[in-house]
Amino acid sequence: MPRLFPGALELRIRPSPSIVPGVDRDTYLILDDFGRLGCAWRETNVEDTELESVINDLLDGQYSNPVRVVGFNTAEGWSRDVSEDVARELRQRCADHDRELPDFLHEFVERYVGPNEGVRFPLPILCRSEPG
Repeated sequence: MPRLFPGALELRIRPSPSIVPGVDRDTYLILDDFGRLGCAWRETNVEDTELESVINDLLDGQYSNPVRVVGFNTAEGWSRDVSEDVARELRQRCADHDRELPDFLHEFVERYVGPNEGVRFPLPILCRSEPG
């Protein structure tokens, strides 16, 4: 194939290394809002980027003002915003454990799923004593 610019150097782009080398699993990161300082993707250990860890960290208050949760898997070549799924799960877990959604998560959850939408409260188990 003829070159467009004779005598010019030919550059070849090498494939980019994975940002998560050797980790072939789904990874989740949280964008946190630090007010005047702006937003940042929070630094975390690789072991703490599984969905279960992220949800537990959110409920435990590890993030001051979460804005978005993104999931990706570099080995499978996908990424997507999972904020709505995470917001629904946070609300459901609080309902399942009969606890209020923590104040620091209200804005995040309401942004993605609205106020108290789609919560399934556990039904009480009614036991009737047998006649003796």
